[in-house]
Amino acid sequence: MRKRERDILRVLGIDPGLAIVGFGFIDKQGHRLVPVQFGSIQTEAGTDPAVRLQQIYESALQLIDRYKPDAMAIEKLYFNKNVTTALTVGQARGVLLLAAVQKGLAIAEYTPLQVKQATVGYGQAEKRQVQEMVRMMLRLAEAPKPDDVADALAIAICHAHSAELAQKLNGVLKR
Repeated sequence: MRKRERDILRVLGIDPGLAIVGFGFIDKQGHRLVPVQFGSIQTEAGTDPAVRLQQIYESALQLIDRYKPDAMAIEKLYFNKNVTTALTVGQARGVLLLAAVQKGLAIAEYTPLQVKQATVGYGQAEKRQVQEMVRMMLRLAEAPKPDDVADALAIAICHAHSAELAQKLNGVLKR
């Protein structure tokens, strides 16, 4: 058992990308959401894409080892008009999912619509609305930067709320 209390769920939220991977660790303590650590993994443009993916993978492993989340929530890949961008994001997602599986984490995937609904209550919310709700929900002085970090925290918040609902439904269904 981890050093945290049993009723605390630590979630790693991930906003995948090749240039910037936003990450955010939050603890769900009862009905409270507490930020633990957040930031970004950044890779340098012009570097071989395989090397960039290795950097993302190794950084993810280090973060998981350091903050010991119970679950990882990651944004689902959705069709993008720019196929090249979608492919590189998909590759980054792949190495991030591999890191999570290797560390034994439960994995959940959420669409941008689900994340917006969970944080703002409206699936068509603008990015700045999501950022402001993340700031308010986590009691932060300012919205995290870059945007990818705020998005990662929103994904973690979405999972924290969804996991609680799933747990309640699972308990009802098992009766």
